[in-house]
Amino acid sequence: QAQVMESGGGSVQTGGSLRLSCSVSGITSNYCMGWFRQAPDREREGVSMVDRNGLPFYADGVKGRFTVSRDNAVNILTLQMTNLKPEDSAMYYCAVDLYCASWYPRPHLTAAEFGVWGQGTQVTVSS
Repeated sequence: QAQVMESGGGSVQTGGSLRLSCSVSGITSNYCMGWFRQAPDREREGVSMVDRNGLPFYADGVKGRFTVSRDNAVNILTLQMTNLKPEDSAMYYCAVDLYCASWYPRPHLTAAEFGVWGQGTQVTVSS
């Protein structure tokens, strides 16, 4: 059974950095992975996704500040977040799309496309 677990959230001040990690177990096939976030009273939104070969895609609001990387040898997905802003505060979720090998040429960074989810890790950025 596929399982996803996030770690690395925390509290930082504006301009700070955090590194989130996501470990995946129970999956042996190629798949896409993604990061999503959800702030109180807001819908869950896509942050970044990466295909089986590590090709990344970023939402416009995080381009140039966030970097996603994937290590298939140990099934770890990492999100390095820099120059954090208060509007980045949210619960961050890692998710897996079991039916995706590559998102190219059309990224599908929508929650409905991802079927396996972690419990989330909180990121809080204070001004």
